[in-house]
Amino acid sequence: MTQPSAGRPEARPAILTVDDDPSVSRAVARDLRRRYGADHRIVRADSGADALTALKEMKLRGDQVAILLADHRMPQMSGLEFLEHAMDLFPGAKRVLLTAYADTDAAIDAINVVDLDYYLLKPWDPPEEKLYPVIDAMLDSWRAADHHPVPETKVVGHRWSARSSAVRDFLARNQIPYRWYLSDSPEGERLLTAAGAAADRLPVVIATGGEVLIEPTDAELAAQVGLSTSAASDFYDVVVVGGGPAGLGAAVYAASEGLRTVLVERIATGGQAGQSSRIENYLGFPDGVSGAQLTERARRQALKFGSELLTTRDAVGVTVNGSARTVTFSDGVEINAHSVILATGVSYRQLASAQLDALTGRGVYYGSALTEASNCAGQEVFIVGGANSAGQAAVYFARHARRVVMLVRGASLEASMSYYLIQQIENIPNIEVRTCTEVVDGSGDDHLETLTLRNNATGGVDTVPAQWLFVFIGAQPRTDWLDTAILRDAHGFILTGPDLAVEGGRPPAWPLDRPPYHLETSVPGVFVAGDVRSESVKRVASAVGEGAMAVTLVHRYLAKL
Repeated sequence: MTQPSAGRPEARPAILTVDDDPSVSRAVARDLRRRYGADHRIVRADSGADALTALKEMKLRGDQVAILLADHRMPQMSGLEFLEHAMDLFPGAKRVLLTAYADTDAAIDAINVVDLDYYLLKPWDPPEEKLYPVIDAMLDSWRAADHHPVPETKVVGHRWSARSSAVRDFLARNQIPYRWYLSDSPEGERLLTAAGAAADRLPVVIATGGEVLIEPTDAELAAQVGLSTSAASDFYDVVVVGGGPAGLGAAVYAASEGLRTVLVERIATGGQAGQSSRIENYLGFPDGVSGAQLTERARRQALKFGSELLTTRDAVGVTVNGSARTVTFSDGVEINAHSVILATGVSYRQLASAQLDALTGRGVYYGSALTEASNCAGQEVFIVGGANSAGQAAVYFARHARRVVMLVRGASLEASMSYYLIQQIENIPNIEVRTCTEVVDGSGDDHLETLTLRNNATGGVDTVPAQWLFVFIGAQPRTDWLDTAILRDAHGFILTGPDLAVEGGRPPAWPLDRPPYHLETSVPGVFVAGDVRSESVKRVASAVGEGAMAVTLVHRYLAKL
């Protein structure tokens, strides 16, 4: 990106409006200039093409664009098409679609296509009531983010390299801007030559300062891009293990209530929910929110209240040391605290095929792997699973792929998927749902090439060509690292509170006079929140709620120490 030249005063952020009707265009610009002209440049265009030309010029100059207002019905390029192109140039700009009353359905659909921030009905008179409050709110939101250009990390790798895919996923989930280069592309080869790296040692990561990392570990990546990996203190009030919705909820509430809090996460905050392309049934987001957006807001909120967030920390044990609870990591480092909240969530179950296991990261992915979406353009994508995570992925990939095939073991989607999502899938023509179908095998040399599918209703087996398989099945709790003192059910989920009760209302070897609190494990002072808890509700809202509830119980526990 071109930076503003030295000595040149930083240009005022622009508000761009585009409408093919000259009278409407002038009216919008006039109303905007009257209210915002002193602090913003008001840029007016009469077509989508002219508006894109103006945006490209501003991009080269290093100017900032705060808001884009586009009329929905324009010839040659609709407002929606313009906003899609404009997102590539200024993804941080707030997006508004100007619509007539008859176009409100199209505007609502646009929310899913361009992350529309608002649709504004014409006419907007008086602007003091219908226009300015909307623009004021969006400018406040825009100013709250950092819009200065961020130099990008460069990643050079092979298209079908599992580790290259993992590095890209790590950077994306941790909100680190990066640019991807294929190792056999001209620019990729130039970068490898400049880095002095061999083409058989991939991926190569070139940091913004020019530092070169060859086949880096997640910990090396985290340290290089500025993520915190070491605790600032030896002792805390509460250690939260796991950074999904439950863990982030616990960190936010604990830190906001004055507890010395540290959250530790293996890869990136957000968990499975953080990889969701769009969550539409979460309270307070009627237009939906992506998992990445929700995660980033929660992460910033936790930091705002003073919680520490550590990444690439793999917990391998929780032990009791008198009144302290000690969390031990794989490198031997320990953190001590009065209490621990376990929010490690669940992982997707692996397919029972050695062939597919060998192709993981090379066409076979567990979870949404949104970083691969652009590579699927015009191709066929297979998705395994029938719950919400699979449905959300199908809707997202349908925007890129030629066809999306959902492979569902059950007889229908109704038993495991939300009604709103089923309706969306039914209305997307390039999504096909195959029920009573399982993946039993696959094949390929350096990447996935075929899948073997079995129809459980007929017993028939079919082999189909395939390059992309995304798996969303089962829920395996991440609890194998815990000591046997923390009791679990037959499936490995952690038992808490009433579920621990035996005769007398206490679990075996329970040392206290009182029974365990509702989210407390068989070890006093160790609590659980979210999907890893036995009999939990597998929803984002319930996980966040349990995180907050666990903090309340931590307060009760600390009060009696």
